Formats: sequence, C-alpha cells, structure tokens
Amino acid sequence: MDEIGLFEAMSTTRAVRRLRADPVPAAAIRRIIEAATWAPTGGNAQPWRVVVVSNTEKKRRLRELYLPAWESYASAHRALLDRMPPVVRATQERMLAAADRLARHFHEVPVILVFCFNPTLMAITDAGLDRPSVVGGASIYPAVQNALLACRALGLGCTLTTLLCAYEPAVKELLRIPGDWYTAAHVPVGFPAGRGHGPLSRRSVGQMAFRDSWGEPLP
Repeated sequence: MDEIGLFEAMSTTRAVRRLRADPVPAAAIRRIIEAATWAPTGGNAQPWRVVVVSNTEKKRRLRELYLPAWESYASAHRALLDRMPPVVRATQERMLAAADRLARHFHEVPVILVFCFNPTLMAITDAGLDRPSVVGGASIYPAVQNALLACRALGLGCTLTTLLCAYEPAVKELLRIPGDWYTAAHVPVGFPAGRGHGPLSRRSVGQMAFRDSWGEPLP
C-alpha cells in the first residue's frame, strides 16, 4: 500500500476497536515492532519488551480477564452520560458500543501486543515526589505510540488499552513474564471491521499550550 506522511498518520490514527478476525501477516507484525524499537528511551536502554499473543487459548484467557474489567469501567462511565451535552453524549455512546464489541470479542482479535517494562533499567526521576510517578512511562509509551502509527501506515486497526494491567499477576503467569518485568499496555491489532482510521477530534493548540507561564496565551 502507499506510504502516508507522518503528520497525516498522527492526525488520523484513531482508537479502532472494531477488528476483523482475519490473520495479520507475520511480516506486518515484525514491521510494527521494528517501528516500536525506533522510539526514544532514557539512555537508549530500551527497557521494554513485547509479547505477541496469537495463541487462541491465551487470547481467550485474556478475554476472561478483560471483559469484567471493561464492564465495571463502562458501567461507571455510562452513569455520567446523562450529564453530557447531546453531541458529546452521542460520541461517547458510539465509543462505548465499539469498546463493548472489543471486550466481547477480545479473544477473536488476531494479535494482542502486550508491552512490558523493567523498572530496574529505567531512570525514574520523579519516584521521590509526592504524586503519582509518570517519568518511567517516557521510556515505554513512545514505543507503543510508534507501534500504533505503524499499524496506521499498514492499514491495520489498533487501540491502546491498560485495563488488563490491573490483573497483572494473572497476565504474567499466563504469558510467563519474568518476575522483574511488568505490564504497561495491551494493544489489539487487526484489520478494521468498519471505517477504521480517520480524522481526529482534539482540543486546539490554544487550549493545550501556554507561552512562558501557565495561562499565558500562545501566539
């Protein structure tokens, strides 16, 4: 397929949750992971690894963990719908419907990429602050984003999920992940069952950035 430009890829990589069960070529998966390896990491340590899950029984077990986690999350989210403006509510209802389908058919997705990390290989500079630590993610999630962009370039659907991280002990046992490695993200990958990727809806630059001081408009 034709290559797409970087800015087009970034501005059209949606969370594609409706995926077909058709197999994804092994060469495409290797290309996606190669793209992930190009991501920056602290000290070029690359403290992440990925388990490519395609085994039917293992995917079925992941679905058994994922479905109740999603149903619990979705129930709380649906309780907020009545407070939303009609346009926002309609968008959220479509998202929930697609996510419901993904959860029910999680085991039918061709491939699930399980991104793992080892904190002993990371310089987590905010570990001592009185707030949740996020710096370690700087050496993990750029690789995940590269994988998502590669999926977009190859015409594959994908979405970043983290619900299974709450069930990490069970996931580690299932996938035989070593004790000093942990889970950071799970990315279902497959050919889109619907429209797939397309233009994104995001806040404007003026809403997201300031000049020199917080709250000062960016020209």
